[in-house]
Amino acid sequence: MIPVPFLTGKRVAVMGLGKSGTATSAALLASGAGVMAWDDNDGARRVAAEEGVPIGDPMVINLAKADLMVWSPGIPHTHPQPHPVADKARAAGVPLVCDVELLARAKPDHRFLGVTGTNGKSTTTTLLAHVLEQAGAPTAAGGNLGTAALDLPELPGDGRYVLELSSYQLELIHSLRLGVGILLNITPDHLGRHGGMAGYIAAKRRMFDFLTPGGAAVISADDGPCRAMAAELSRMGVRVVKVSVETVLTDGVSAPEGILLDNGKPVCDLTVLAHLPGRHNWQNACAVYAAARADGIGAKAIIAALATYPGLAHRQELVAESWGLSWVNDSKATNADAVEKALVCYDRIYWILGGQAKEGGIASLEKHFGRIEHAFLIGEATEAFAATLEGKVRFTRCASLDKAVLAARNLAVSDAIPGAVVLLSPACASWDQFKSFEHRGDTFRELVTALGDREGP
Repeated sequence: MIPVPFLTGKRVAVMGLGKSGTATSAALLASGAGVMAWDDNDGARRVAAEEGVPIGDPMVINLAKADLMVWSPGIPHTHPQPHPVADKARAAGVPLVCDVELLARAKPDHRFLGVTGTNGKSTTTTLLAHVLEQAGAPTAAGGNLGTAALDLPELPGDGRYVLELSSYQLELIHSLRLGVGILLNITPDHLGRHGGMAGYIAAKRRMFDFLTPGGAAVISADDGPCRAMAAELSRMGVRVVKVSVETVLTDGVSAPEGILLDNGKPVCDLTVLAHLPGRHNWQNACAVYAAARADGIGAKAIIAALATYPGLAHRQELVAESWGLSWVNDSKATNADAVEKALVCYDRIYWILGGQAKEGGIASLEKHFGRIEHAFLIGEATEAFAATLEGKVRFTRCASLDKAVLAARNLAVSDAIPGAVVLLSPACASWDQFKSFEHRGDTFRELVTALGDREGP
């Protein structure tokens, strides 16, 4: 737990009692702050109250007495419709911040590295933390990923906090000082929450407002919004390091053929790294290499650490090799752009997809349909996805994940195609049938394990 002594004796409201809100409440109470917390979910309030968190409805209490409000980034405070509590807090002059802001204020002298982008944030965050740890730097990773900001461990003065930063969080941060910031990509996502694409790009752009003097902006050169941002920052005199997996860069880090190039010179072969498959992971590795070099880590130490990275659960996680098949858990792929990064890695795919649909559906994936042997549809998106696949890909309506896993096993074993992969890559949110994408991925792993490890029927 990170203490927040600068709030001792202050009055702090907490809105949202999920993982970050609960951790924030605990840190505030332990630091001697006066806390009043709320969640619209009665169950979350009840659990927090049982843990000693004071509960009070912010629409009833006098918010003007609060010094600040710690806002759960998942709750809308601007678009598409601000939560009434956000309106009330602003009217009372109470600033809204997220837990990362409190971490930044609590650790003003520590080194922070930030990672954002539409896709690839979690892998890049954990990979960067792994590289720094292997190089001997005390490191902790969290934020939008895994550990909430104030649940991170205390680090010595030379430690590094590597933070995955969502667009939601970036809107609620003001004091963070980043030695390195990574922007992996920008594609349409969460547009309703940001009032459109321009608002989404602006939220991502905020990360570079937090660079310290001489800090490095590691930015993809492979999509238009990122290229425009890199050009703008360069004109402002910011140190920009470009990365690409589409073209060779003589002034950046690139890997268009899977060979990592530093200013055009070969450094290492990424194609042999089993836990970093595919072009999207080459981009992640390039960004990590650039960030670690900017943080003072030597090239040899980075290359050695890349080779020992164990991978990340729910991101093209190989969960089993059984029944003559590879079983891959890519539950984190909740939109078509993320799914595409998995589809291009395999040639003969039995694809499990569906759930609560997000913007755009799967029409953009049609160019990869030739890789799909059969699709197994689950959840609310079944009929919409069936309409897209009709006449292009064989598919079965399975309703639930357990039925899809069994159906995929039976058909794939019958087809007996060498090198076939059963891929859970849903292109959907999980909330129609699961608590989270992690719950969905864990369930997939359990179902596959329950099938056993036979190589045939």
